[in-house]
Amino acid sequence: MTNKLPPYTSSIHFELRLCKYDVAGSVAHAKMLAKQKIITKNESELIINGLEDILLEIDQNIFSWQVDLEDIHMNIEARLYEKIGDVAGKLHTARSRNDQIATDMRLYTKDVIGHALDCISNLQIAILEQAENNISIVLPGYTHLQRAQPVLFAHHLLAYFEMLERDKERFKQAYIRTDVLPLGSGALGGVPYPIDRWFVAKELGFSTISRNSMDAVSDRDYLVDFISSSAVCMMHLSRLAEELILWSTQEFNFIKLSNEYTTGSSIMPQKRNPDFAELARGKTGRIYGNLVAILSLMKGLPMTYNRDMQEDKEGFFDTIDTLISTLKAFTGMISGMMVNDEQMSAYTVEGGYLLATDIADYLVSKGLAFREAHGISRALSQYAYSEGKTFDELTVKEYRKFSVKFDKDVYLITVQSSVAARNVPGGTAPIRVSEALKVAKNILEVGNGT
Repeated sequence: MTNKLPPYTSSIHFELRLCKYDVAGSVAHAKMLAKQKIITKNESELIINGLEDILLEIDQNIFSWQVDLEDIHMNIEARLYEKIGDVAGKLHTARSRNDQIATDMRLYTKDVIGHALDCISNLQIAILEQAENNISIVLPGYTHLQRAQPVLFAHHLLAYFEMLERDKERFKQAYIRTDVLPLGSGALGGVPYPIDRWFVAKELGFSTISRNSMDAVSDRDYLVDFISSSAVCMMHLSRLAEELILWSTQEFNFIKLSNEYTTGSSIMPQKRNPDFAELARGKTGRIYGNLVAILSLMKGLPMTYNRDMQEDKEGFFDTIDTLISTLKAFTGMISGMMVNDEQMSAYTVEGGYLLATDIADYLVSKGLAFREAHGISRALSQYAYSEGKTFDELTVKEYRKFSVKFDKDVYLITVQSSVAARNVPGGTAPIRVSEALKVAKNILEVGNGT
């Protein structure tokens, strides 16, 4: 390909990743044409051999792309003419570039979804390994970025496992809607030949065929599905990125990210910046932009195919590349992350008044209504803060200033008892988190195939 700028209508420079799918679709189409006696078997074999030679040229980077031919379809067809002569023209029988590109895109998207699912699973595995390796560590749980209640670090990590599992469900649903063969729809109204669409579907690995030719050539919902699923997944990764950034600060010092996923400052030699996490946070907005772009592209288009649809690809391809690279980066970050259990524990024990809710629950166990117990615990917390004391530094006499229900057994309330008390399905009690880890492992072992 020359270095000059491509013509305004050319799409070759970003369609190259579709080449093998275009050839696969053409090979299946040629086989079907011969099976249906629309072309001869010899013609079909000549076309298929020529296409396979062309794909080899593309793979070896010796194919000569002509930007004046606009797209990969016309380039491949022109080269096929050069190789086998006029028989090449028979390949386009019962086919339009409209249903051809729709088929290429669906084939490619199916493969990409499978790759995305694998990458998400790899990140889930890394999360599970960190959770298992740090099963007993307690850290403060936060609401409004204020220390709230003690939770197991593993429980915190498993929250992201659940987010990623929902992401996989979304991609699997997108796969189902992608797995539809549009070839045979022609330009928009079908084709006047006795084709066998189910044969082509089987050859290409589609589970079903489109029911309406006009919808088939103009449908890009499956791309919206993929980009939308990617946007939600990136939102989850961005949330995790934010926590990794906070946790790796000197103020928190909960974790240390490996040097591979941090960079030094150009002027301050003591610093290591969490650039990978920050970039992921920033790239999330880029995916949001791609989603808005394709929705805006499609919203005003009449039936059926319009050249505007050529613009569906660059944002889609960018979404794929950004999502996959980000998932791989997070897998490495989480796997290489070192956990400062002493600092987490210190923050939890010295973390202000994380056991205030447990004190309220203690009073409930003594017969008070929760709202009343809540008020007493709030007043007690304010008193302890004003005195510069933690709960375990208060005397029983001080406790009883707020309620006669308090006794020496109030000192049995600890970080460990607080965590263990949340022994409900989905709770942070060690027994529940251990069960959750087993469930998560089973989810991955069952498999994430579409």
